[in-house]
Amino acid sequence: MLKKRLIAVILVRDGRVVQSVKFKHTNVIHYDAIHAIESFNRWAIDEIVVLNVSKSIESQKPFLSVIENISKECFVPMSVGGWIDSVAYGKELLSLGADKLTINTQAYESPKLIEDLASKFGSQCVVVSMDSKTDDQGDERLVIDRGSRMTPQSTVAWAKKVQEFGAGEIFLNSIDHDGNRKGYHLSLIKEVVEAVSIPVIAMGGVLTWNHLIEGVEHTDASAVAAANIFHYTEHSTKKAKRALLNKKLNFRNL
Repeated sequence: MLKKRLIAVILVRDGRVVQSVKFKHTNVIHYDAIHAIESFNRWAIDEIVVLNVSKSIESQKPFLSVIENISKECFVPMSVGGWIDSVAYGKELLSLGADKLTINTQAYESPKLIEDLASKFGSQCVVVSMDSKTDDQGDERLVIDRGSRMTPQSTVAWAKKVQEFGAGEIFLNSIDHDGNRKGYHLSLIKEVVEAVSIPVIAMGGVLTWNHLIEGVEHTDASAVAAANIFHYTEHSTKKAKRALLNKKLNFRNL
């Protein structure tokens, strides 16, 4: 049986690591992303996701420098995303140390990009990031453009489609839960996990280690991820991993 993964997420805006609360990135946590990497116990965390949440496509080139710098200190698999709009840009990120590519808005607006990236680099390299929000009717809808535009697309239906297009993994975040410190959107995650056969990463809302445990026990997600909490708790990833292992969950040992 494949081991579950504990993932730390780093959100980078204009070169700085920021906190996210309902996709508002107002608080700067680190002025240099390299410090965020240094703060993680490299043997406790299983993977790192680095996302460029800058507002402009002009951030593409500076983000390459960020990835080049942090890859020198990152000794676990690293998935990177944000403003990936072509195979060529994806290739640049991979050449600088990224192991996987994470795409979001462009995946929705141009699904062929999923197919092209999977064809060029393999499905295992392509992660589709999905941001979900509850609409006025109580249905979960896909949201794009860094949380600013709700689409008519059902979140679960989109998960099935990205798998068909060749995605090898789904990174699922609930905007309603993002930064709310009340835990994951468990029912949504479970529904997506049951709808697809590819791995699903749970994201959004973690405040306690018990929230990570719930993410596994209640949804069977392949990985549990968090951002804010790991930046504010000393030796956080090691403590988080210990809590998961104490529950006899199927994670790699410390």
